This record gives sequence, structure tokens and C-alpha cells, in this order.
Amino acid sequence: MGPDHEKAESCPSPLACMDGTSNNTNLSLSTPAGLKYRLYLGLALAVGSSIFIGSSFILKKKGLLRLAAKGVPRAGQGGHSYLKEWLWWAGLLSMGLGEAANFAAYAFAPATLVTPLGALSVLISAILSSHFLNERLNIHGKLGCVLSILGSTVMVIHAPEEEEVTSLDEMEIKLQDPVFVAFAVLLTAVALTLIFIVAPRRGQTNILIYVLICSFIGAFSVSSVKGLGIAIKEMLERKPVYRRPLVYVLLGILVLSVSTQINYLNKALDVFNTSLVTPIYYVCFTTTVVTCSIILFKEWSSMDLDNIIGTLSGFCTIIIGIFLLHAFKNTDITWSQLMSTIAKEPSSPQHEYETSHTLLESLEDPAVVFEEDNILFTQ
Repeated sequence: MGPDHEKAESCPSPLACMDGTSNNTNLSLSTPAGLKYRLYLGLALAVGSSIFIGSSFILKKKGLLRLAAKGVPRAGQGGHSYLKEWLWWAGLLSMGLGEAANFAAYAFAPATLVTPLGALSVLISAILSSHFLNERLNIHGKLGCVLSILGSTVMVIHAPEEEEVTSLDEMEIKLQDPVFVAFAVLLTAVALTLIFIVAPRRGQTNILIYVLICSFIGAFSVSSVKGLGIAIKEMLERKPVYRRPLVYVLLGILVLSVSTQINYLNKALDVFNTSLVTPIYYVCFTTTVVTCSIILFKEWSSMDLDNIIGTLSGFCTIIIGIFLLHAFKNTDITWSQLMSTIAKEPSSPQHEYETSHTLLESLEDPAVVFEEDNILFTQ
């Protein structure tokens, strides 16, 4: 019985040896390298989601414009012919794929990374509109696009590696954390106060009321998506997920929160200008979701100070970019106009000479000097 024979007994077939190697490889996915793989996968899904969602608006609008060019009545004008336009269906499919990719991204990457990257859908929609819909993108919009890309890059570089949540049991433990329970109760109380007391009185005059309701409720929708993503992964592993009451609780919270968000976001868009609602909603919604994610998943507990500062800097850069992209959307300013304005600012030497000469003449005028002295002594 030599060592070769013992080796043969421990590894009776090449397939068994390969299985053992693959098991070791799978175990290694729980190491920091495995966490990096999950992070990059979630990042790819988030970016893909933004591409699909940003493209969906262009496809649907392009389809509606084609119908309008043919003289076909639109929805609300006695017709539903947009259902026959293939571009409209392509936009709807693109929207569905984007939402599915965004749903999956929360299962692999921290919400601190996934949620701010939603701004890329606005960026992609603006860029595609300038090319396919002949909508002019002014210098403020181009500057906003560049800042959004830079901010997203900074956030990806400093993204937190969240505490691993791989099962519904861990999710249930985190949901029972006293700090998160207190935060959820406070958020719910404020949202209900805004809905039933403040909104009926000031919702039509204050843009923040409807936007804050959407943002506060949105924190629960993202947390629910995160938990349901874990449930789907366990279901694919053939675990009896349907027996867990937590799954149905998360599903109910998701449906309620999303329907509330859509309702009050539509109210905000009906009353106020879209160019103001979009950046304010992005800032409030993302801030609330990131705060909820930090408390629930402890995403920032293992981050260094420089990574925290980098994440906040990237987020603020995205905010400025989105603001420039939307707030000045209707301002017609081009690069050539800006350069011509700068070129006109320096005054000619002749103009400077005339100005100084006029000033000296006025100082030498006795009437002017007497009037200035009189004012000085009167004071």
C-alpha cells in the first residue's frame, strides 16, 4: 500500500478530483476576491439598467413621434394606436429589462453604489435625445453629463464592500436591529404626517412635500428589493422560500411603497416643472436610500475615512451634474456664444483712455469738487 495507492483511494476518478477542485474554487468566492466579483457584477447590472431605462424613453417617444407624423391619434385623443407601433413595444421591453437588471443589481452590490448610479439613465436619455430626437443639449447639459460621469467614477472607486448578507435569516436579523427599527418608525411617522396633514394644505404650493413623501417611502422599496433579491437566489438554489413569512412581508411592502411613490411623483410632475422635480427628487431619494442602507446593512462600518469622503464627493458631483442638466435645460447657450461673450469683455485701449480722460475732467471740474465737498461735510 504505497502513497500512489492511497492517492488513488482518496481520488477514485479524475471527475471526483475535478469536483473537489471546483468546490475549493467555490469556497474561495467567499474571500475578498469573491466579494470583488459580486461588486463588479452588481456594478455591471446597475450600468446596464441605466442604459436600458435611458434608451426606453427614447424608443417610446420616437414611436409616438412617428405616429404623430402619420396623423394617427394618440392616447387621450380617442386613439390607442401607439400599441401597434413596434418602437413603443421596444421601449416597453427596454424598460422592463432595465428594471429587472436594477432589481438584480441590489442583490449583488451595496445600495450606496447602485442607487446613485441611477443618474446615468438620465444622462443616457439626454445624450440619445440630442442624437435621435434632435433635442439640443446646451453647454450646461454637456457640463452636467461630464460631471455625472466623473461623480459616478469616483463613487465606484470608493464603493463600500458591504457586510455580506447571503440568506433570509441574516436579513431577518438585520431588520430586527433596534437602530433600524427606530429609523423605520421615524421615517414612517414623518411620511404619514406629510401624507395626511401637510400635503392636503401645502402640497400644491411647496415642491418638497410630494418629493419628500416619494423619497421617504422609497427607502423601504429599496430595502424590500434587496431582501427579495436574496429570496430569489435561495429559490434558485431550491430552498423552500415560499414557507418564509418574511418574503410575503417584503413583497407587500414593495407593492405598497412603489404604488405610493408613483402616485405622489405624478402629482409633483403635474403641479411643478419637471426640470425642478427631477434633480430635487434624485437628491432626496438617493440621500434617504443611502442613509437607510448604511443603517440596515452597515455598509460604511468597514470603510476608511478617505473612502467615505470619496463616496460623498462623488455623490455631490453627481448632484451638481444632474442639476446643471435639468435646471438650465431650456436655456439656449452654446459654446460659441460663450466664447464670443468672453471675447467682448476686454475693453479696447481707446475706450480705457476715454474713460480715464472723462474721469480726470470730472475731478477737475470745480462744480463737481464743490458738490462732493458739500456732501462730505454734510455727512
